[in-house]
Amino acid sequence: MSTAMSLSPEILAKYEPVIGLEVHVQLLTETKAFCGCANRFGSAPNTNVCPVCLGLPGSLPVLNARAVEFATLASMAINCQVNERSIFARKNYFYPDSPKGYQISQFDKPLAEHGYIDVPTPNGTKRIGITRLHMEEDAGKSLHDGQPDSNLYTSVDLNRCGTPLVEIVSEPDIRTPDEAYEYLTRLKEILLYTAVSDCNMEEGSLRCDANVSVRPRGQEKFGTKAEVKNVNSFRYIRSALEYEIERQIEVIEGGGRVVQETRLWNAAEGRTYSMRSKEQAHDYRYFPEPDLPPLIVSAEFRAKIAATMPELPEARRARLVAEYEITEQDAATLTATRAFADQFEEAAKAAKSPKRVANLVQSELTMRLKLKGLELEQSPISMKGIALAADLAEEGKLSSKQLKQLFDIAFENGEDFPAVYEREKPQQISDAGALETMIDEVIAANPKQVEQYRAGKKTVAAFFVGQVMRLSKGQANPALLNELVAKKLEN
Repeated sequence: MSTAMSLSPEILAKYEPVIGLEVHVQLLTETKAFCGCANRFGSAPNTNVCPVCLGLPGSLPVLNARAVEFATLASMAINCQVNERSIFARKNYFYPDSPKGYQISQFDKPLAEHGYIDVPTPNGTKRIGITRLHMEEDAGKSLHDGQPDSNLYTSVDLNRCGTPLVEIVSEPDIRTPDEAYEYLTRLKEILLYTAVSDCNMEEGSLRCDANVSVRPRGQEKFGTKAEVKNVNSFRYIRSALEYEIERQIEVIEGGGRVVQETRLWNAAEGRTYSMRSKEQAHDYRYFPEPDLPPLIVSAEFRAKIAATMPELPEARRARLVAEYEITEQDAATLTATRAFADQFEEAAKAAKSPKRVANLVQSELTMRLKLKGLELEQSPISMKGIALAADLAEEGKLSSKQLKQLFDIAFENGEDFPAVYEREKPQQISDAGALETMIDEVIAANPKQVEQYRAGKKTVAAFFVGQVMRLSKGQANPALLNELVAKKLEN
């Protein structure tokens, strides 16, 4: 837990959390939602702007067709029904980073509805419903400077104004912080596979607000919800929900009343703070956007988008398990990103043993990546290099010790495996005569262990294998060595 509160398990068990998530996703288009300005992160402040995204008088929005394609693809990927007709609306509010004084969004007639995502739970798979996916534009960004006890200066960067967004609203089906974490993880995977967004939370291209309430177990009516904002990682979302659930239970147990409000998460303190009372839909005075016609997504258009749908993560995992006879855990690692899954399949098809390729990724590659703090795509060893290593091991040309040493060198030097192998070229001793000579030497030097073996202590064979391995400097072929040691000891 991220909180100092310590409610007893008995009190916590009396209540059921109800959680719904609102996820805002920036679409990876070249230009903005309603104008031709570049949709690019990191430019100098207020350089990617024009009269349309600045809301200057007389400027008119024109909908970005690519944004519609991406939004439709995302809708289909999360099993939503794409509506043939949807309406843009004006969501009216004043804030310095919204120069128009309103946001173009969708309200009562969204692009897509009635979707779902299946997530793993301790009791199996749970289906989390998705209420809607609608299109909208992003606001700018307020940048604050100064000390809290002195003058606070705020500047506004409007580069982000007009960036195309989709908002994905879940049903209130989530009951634990862990379920929320799994839902977000699966959603991000799907969006990355479809390539509609880069989902970079640090740059703000994926943002999540959580609505959470608690109610006595067995009660059908929902409790009063609080919305938690300002959370920039899935891990923090889980922590914020844990804190907020306990906070609300503590309020109720103390005889108080939970109020509907927006709260901010403070990661440094591990707690939420009240920000403002929660707005209702009528506070925004929604009305149809007069400068944009209804969005018509025809059956032909939907079919065209559906034809571009890639194989999604869950389906791909199931296929890899069946096709390559790997474990579900291996499949989960190998499908972490679409690019990595593509590379694995390319390597698996070229290698003699796809299963060994998967094992090397799990055992040798991921361990080193974690130690170095690297992601899969930052690995110095390519999947082509993994395939070569797997083949050499499969053919008995490399022992596991030699393979580990070469992997270590590759990571130390930032080199791919083929280059390291070509330079180091460790040779495995597979000559039976040479190995028998070494075995005889070790047996002659260890008569006590020979007697133990012949007295029935068969595990002593491992001692002789180890001694020969040391004598051969790790170059003895392990399979042949084990076979020859057993024969020698039996004779």
